[in-house]
Amino acid sequence: MFLALGCLCGTWSAHIPSLRSHYDLGEGLLSLVLLVGATGAVSTLFFASRVVGRLGARGAAALSSVLLCAALGTVLEYPDVLALLPGMLVLGAAMSLLDVAINTEGSELESVGGRAVMSNLHGMFSLGGMAGAALSSALLATGVAPRLQLWAVCGVLALSSAWAARGMLTTHGGSTATDQAHFAWPRGLLLVIGLLIFAGMTAEGVMVDWCVLYLKQDLGLPQAQAALGYAAFAGAMALSRFGGDYLRMRHSERTLLRSGAALAAVAMTVVLLAADAHIALLGFALVGAGLAPVAPILFNAATRVPGVSRAAAIASVTSVGYSGFLVGPPLIGGIATLSSLTAALSVVVLSAALLALGARCVPRPPSQALGMR
Repeated sequence: MFLALGCLCGTWSAHIPSLRSHYDLGEGLLSLVLLVGATGAVSTLFFASRVVGRLGARGAAALSSVLLCAALGTVLEYPDVLALLPGMLVLGAAMSLLDVAINTEGSELESVGGRAVMSNLHGMFSLGGMAGAALSSALLATGVAPRLQLWAVCGVLALSSAWAARGMLTTHGGSTATDQAHFAWPRGLLLVIGLLIFAGMTAEGVMVDWCVLYLKQDLGLPQAQAALGYAAFAGAMALSRFGGDYLRMRHSERTLLRSGAALAAVAMTVVLLAADAHIALLGFALVGAGLAPVAPILFNAATRVPGVSRAAAIASVTSVGYSGFLVGPPLIGGIATLSSLTAALSVVVLSAALLALGARCVPRPPSQALGMR
């Protein structure tokens, strides 16, 4: 399920230039389209835990994955940009619900199994992102029409994710549908974690939505090669996450967050100053590796807050974190319109730097939890 979500995100990122060309969007209007999708994602979080409580993580994941595939597969089928906007709301909402459902499941698996698995699960998401972007790059290079690509990829993923959801847990121990039915407003420790996720998601969201366009527009790469930018970012993130659970068992989560965020900030600074395609691809990979610990560590930290169910805790901090996707599109579009996309991408540097500074606020896990110290 994490792999499927990642593949859909990678496909989406690679085809944002296709969306822009199909509807003839300027940077400001493209920002509006992305903002509508983010609005659907954030608004859904206020009732995502209720849906997970009623349908279970398995049912919610199956439903949202099929909706997401349908929304992405038809994104180039609308007559104009006005008709596209409701589709973007559905796309964002489905992505948000799927995110909450599978992260709730991942946290439950850590609890039941007594060992760290969240980084590996998020590694599968990143691997899917790399695969989706790389596949899009290869298909674009061979001249396959973007509309056909989206239909084919989303059709296959709709079937495979609906099948994979059948293997998820039917119930979650220690939490009931009643517990999960209420949204936990982020305050106290949940708010702190949410703000850190906000910084991380702002940086990651900017990379998802704009890194391919930056390579194509500012550095002059063909779209087929520019799509490799997100593939490099997601691929390095995947490799880093696959080693993340091992590192979490042996090193402080604060240290992992701080060092990773610092790496991302420095790498992105070099990319923007060098303005070279090869350096950019390497830099995007380092940014991905640096941001890799953010989601696995912080989502799991939220579920350790007492008195809140896993689904409600994840929905709570994600509601703050996903606000980065609300702020990101208009902010990047506005800066790019007034200055340049290169200047706008400095938001990644700022977000990563703030995350590095705030890493010391992450609550330490109990010494007995998952063998961590």
